[in-house]
Amino acid sequence: MNTSEVKVAVDSLAAAFEAFKAANDAALKEKADLGAVDALTEAKLARIEGEIDRLGDGLDRARASLLRPPAGGHRHEPPSEHRAAFGAYLRKGDESRIATLETKALSVGTDPEGGYLVPPEVSQRIVATVFETSPVRAIAAVEAIGSDSLELLVDKDEPGAGWVAEAETRTETTSPDLARISIPVHEIYAEPRATQKLIDDANIDVEAWLTAKVAERFARIENTAFVTGTGVGQPRGFLTYPAGTAWGQVEQVASGANGAITADGLIDLQHTLKEVHAANAVWLANRLAVRDIRKLKDVDGQYLWRPGLRIDGSETLLGRPIHTASDLPVPAAASLSVAFGDFRAGYQIVDRIGIRVLRDPFTAKPYVKFYTTKRVGGDVVNFEAIKLQTLTV
Repeated sequence: MNTSEVKVAVDSLAAAFEAFKAANDAALKEKADLGAVDALTEAKLARIEGEIDRLGDGLDRARASLLRPPAGGHRHEPPSEHRAAFGAYLRKGDESRIATLETKALSVGTDPEGGYLVPPEVSQRIVATVFETSPVRAIAAVEAIGSDSLELLVDKDEPGAGWVAEAETRTETTSPDLARISIPVHEIYAEPRATQKLIDDANIDVEAWLTAKVAERFARIENTAFVTGTGVGQPRGFLTYPAGTAWGQVEQVASGANGAITADGLIDLQHTLKEVHAANAVWLANRLAVRDIRKLKDVDGQYLWRPGLRIDGSETLLGRPIHTASDLPVPAAASLSVAFGDFRAGYQIVDRIGIRVLRDPFTAKPYVKFYTTKRVGGDVVNFEAIKLQTLTV
């Protein structure tokens, strides 16, 4: 898709949003005048909302396509020795070449057993695909390590300071407290399978097929863990901390209505964040929460939500980008369906170097299983940088 087609998509989305505002205004008037919304108006509104979703998704894909290299372009590059050996291992189970290569290349980032390390270019494509489909990974801080955990020292507060006259005695001020945070990595796995006959006869690109399957599986598991993970055998999600403003707690701001998102509640939530974090903050919300947010207006009758018509393609809420994250709860009484914060400062994702594949042609004949593992961790590292909306009074 070229830039002119992207412009057409932008214009179509803008027109759909104008139609949505007109339909929603009509629904609000009907409810005020008659006490209920006509079924035809509700159906029209739902149809336009679906069209906005479709156009928005299409626009995202169009913008992404402009940034990608031509399809198949990587195939003209000479394969690395490791990659060629890895391809032979996937197709025929030939371990001799890849085993020799990995024995020569053992390092702190390479585990010595449990499968063979995916070639770097393939591994990067898997991680890149996961990155594109995971809203939290796309907005949080991400670091690759060669050990089993990341150790961080975090400032919990600020040093004491004050004014003093030229000749006045200087007394000792308080020092900031430091917190030590350890984020361990946990194993995540996928096990796609294909028949050996398909691999042999269909001339499929096993590497590309494996990449797509693994990336899809990893993205789904990671998305859930970064939001609601327990921290036991998996990353800890930012929704799992107790409510509060102390260290180790994530502040929850009431929406002002049980089970409902309100304009006042969102504005209150936005203004709980300190200026240093507000400048880089983004919204995260369940898709059904985004649906409800689209219908909200401020006191001047202006809609709070705006479609992705900006250069970066992001939808906005109260001037800040909003991302859909289906792992946040569906709006209900006391649910945490909306989050706002500087996730780059507040949430740390840790990747252990290396994705490994173990080829198993024996335990599920006639299928060949490709047991693929990756180690990843995640946790909140700055509790002031993330705020949550609880749908209560």
